[in-house]
Amino acid sequence: IALMASPKYNCLFLFLMGFYALHVSAQNQNPSIQYVVSVPKSAAHYFHVELSYETTSNETLLLKLPKWMPGYYQLMNYADNIEKLSAYAGNTPVPVQKLNDNTWQIPAVKKKLRVSYDVKADRNFVANSYIDTTHGYIICGSLFFYINKRLDLPVSIKINLPPSWHTIATGLEAIAGKINEFKAPDFDILYDCPILMGNLEELSSFSIKGINHRFIGYKLGNFDKPRFISSLQKIVESATNIIGDIPYKQYTFIAIGPGRGGIEHLNNTTFGFDGNELKSAEAINRMMNFLAHEYFHHYNVKRIRPFELGPFDYDRENRTNLLWVSEGLSVYYEYMLVKRAGIADDKTLLSDFENNLNSFENSPGRLYQSLTQSSYETWSEGPFGKSSKDADKSISYYEKGPLVGLILDFAIRHESANNKSLDDVMRLLYRNYYQQLHRGFTDAEFQNACEEIAGTSLQDVFEYVYTAKEIDYNHYLGYAGLSVHEEKDTTTGKPRWRLIKTDHPDSLQQSVYQSWMGNN
Repeated sequence: IALMASPKYNCLFLFLMGFYALHVSAQNQNPSIQYVVSVPKSAAHYFHVELSYETTSNETLLLKLPKWMPGYYQLMNYADNIEKLSAYAGNTPVPVQKLNDNTWQIPAVKKKLRVSYDVKADRNFVANSYIDTTHGYIICGSLFFYINKRLDLPVSIKINLPPSWHTIATGLEAIAGKINEFKAPDFDILYDCPILMGNLEELSSFSIKGINHRFIGYKLGNFDKPRFISSLQKIVESATNIIGDIPYKQYTFIAIGPGRGGIEHLNNTTFGFDGNELKSAEAINRMMNFLAHEYFHHYNVKRIRPFELGPFDYDRENRTNLLWVSEGLSVYYEYMLVKRAGIADDKTLLSDFENNLNSFENSPGRLYQSLTQSSYETWSEGPFGKSSKDADKSISYYEKGPLVGLILDFAIRHESANNKSLDDVMRLLYRNYYQQLHRGFTDAEFQNACEEIAGTSLQDVFEYVYTAKEIDYNHYLGYAGLSVHEEKDTTTGKPRWRLIKTDHPDSLQQSVYQSWMGNN
């Protein structure tokens, strides 16, 4: 106290008090949102959610629910499943007004706000929340409101499991010292981490460069689990070897049960899975391709991303011309990763590309729609093109994308005398845009990156991206001593194409082929 009598220390005291006041004010201006999830009506497919939020500011709140989830480029209109929404200031009810299809308004309150609501979750699908008496799956964007223009707020979630359930799998960070409580620094991270709960099975984890990788799921089935995990580890190693960096603290493969589809996230992926189907070499190859695709997405689209895909606008479509890169090149790399992991042989790799080639070339839409148009229109047409009216005038970037990836890779290898490849492009994009600029790339920047690595113009290849020009396969496949052989499918009567090795390839062709195959 005596020290405070000095003007010098009075100034110090005032400074510290001012700093403390600013700190408290900042805390009040950036309060966290707490959610508690329970499942009292799981048999009827309902989650119950309680939202708590406290701030000293006198603000009218707009609660919003996303219309879509990143990774699945369709409007899902999650707000349609919200029921019995009510709000309270302390124990006093406050009015709630629905302003539009995904926005609710709550007037300013001076006490802690609590919002209670049910969420119908009866569609068992990887992009939808689902609950029954045996397990639950949460797409966070379908359950948890954000405050308008405050996606930056920190979030905590507590999950009250039924007594008979014992496991939760998620990419969210667990809160230390708490049971079944998790946190996210903001809503973008929250919406990137689905949650699976129930009596789950976890396979043996594996470590790569000291980082743990888990595989956990619901109704995994009967299959050779040690061999499966060994193969998965080799695929992850192949992918990390391409980029040379592992940007997460832990990665979790979350199998949500029998079904189709998968969605990628920054440190996890959720997907349909039934190990009982893994009875043949073909089935195992398909599953390994699928998991390689979803895993590689944590690089290609989550970090190496088109400019338009982040920060996200959850109110409307986030359209981009570049899904052929994000999805099509991920298909390309799923084949390559499985081959480099030693799981597939040369014949299998060529067969994978043959399947894309035949599907695409037998599609009349190839003469009407470009890859960029297919990417941009996916919100209205779906990822596999139109399915009803004018279906013959659209294409899928899942089919043409890997084919353009193939000829692009061969062109880069040829122009660089086999010193560079598409791998170098992916590393450049990761380094320049994700690590240094912290943003996505534009259409022009992607082409520029490819041409920088190739050391020359690749405009001839990119014509197959921006137009519906028919692909001259033999010109580019010839760089690796390959050609396309056309024959007739005796079952369907349609043309069928095979990739075959040409006779007497020169030294560069042999070098390109062998390095592409990973055989040297």
